[in-house]
Amino acid sequence: MSLKDMQREVDGWISQFEEGYWHPLAMLARLTEEVGEVAREVNHLYGQKPKKEGEAEGNLALELADILFIIGCFANSLNIDLDQAFSDMMEKYRQRDSNRWTRIKPEQTREEI
Repeated sequence: MSLKDMQREVDGWISQFEEGYWHPLAMLARLTEEVGEVAREVNHLYGQKPKKEGEAEGNLALELADILFIIGCFANSLNIDLDQAFSDMMEKYRQRDSNRWTRIKPEQTREEI
């Protein structure tokens, strides 16, 4: 699924409700909330804060997908084409950071590093 397809699907979901898209500040708050939920899951899985006894298992993949949904909502409400924005962002990284880090030699594999 492309970002454009994701944005279309998000819009199809949102457009069935009278309330429509939230105000950008409300979406930013929602995005922050979802990022916090990702942080909580990562901390439980890889950090030093284990889940409490009896606490339900989380799903990191679904938490990341929640962020994608909110980003789709945010972009749609502001008429931002995420495919184009992502392409522009990658070009920025290619120009700015192409010599910033040590490249993997073609004969090396990730396991050898």
